[in-house]
Amino acid sequence: MALLGAVPFQIKLLSEFPDARLPEETGQTYAENALVKARTAARLTGALALGDDSGLEVDALGGAPGLHTARFGGPGLTDRARWELLLERLRDVPPARRTARFRCVIALAGPARGEQVVDGVVEGVIAAAPRGSGGFGYDPVFFYPPLGRTFGEISDEDKQRVSHRGKALAAARRLLSE
Repeated sequence: MALLGAVPFQIKLLSEFPDARLPEETGQTYAENALVKARTAARLTGALALGDDSGLEVDALGGAPGLHTARFGGPGLTDRARWELLLERLRDVPPARRTARFRCVIALAGPARGEQVVDGVVEGVIAAAPRGSGGFGYDPVFFYPPLGRTFGEISDEDKQRVSHRGKALAAARRLLSE
């Protein structure tokens, strides 16, 4: 909740609603997945709801893993196994072609508000080897040139400031403050 910052709303997690379950992500875009989550949460709670979807897009892999970032390599893999697979697929790709980005889309939906979608993107490069133990997911292999470190090496505060999710949340915070 700290990532969302100060907004003029009482914030509750969907997990605080015992029977609330989100639907499967079946959209063809991040926005579609974020909207289905926000719409479902709004319907289940009767309140304004936020839904998000995000992914890692690697140019040398045609934008993959993209929408399938959390499921890259199949079910049951750990975060480490997923980034190891990613590094294996990029093994013979030169550094100049390892460009990538994290993308996050946040949707707001609710009664009397309609729907709004915002996004955030951060550009980087997939490192040749993991560095750092911070963050989660692909953070140890996502190198962010402006800071000269991977997301696994930067502080949570720096990551919040520069990351795709931090940028999308800042845009959502502006909408919620209107």
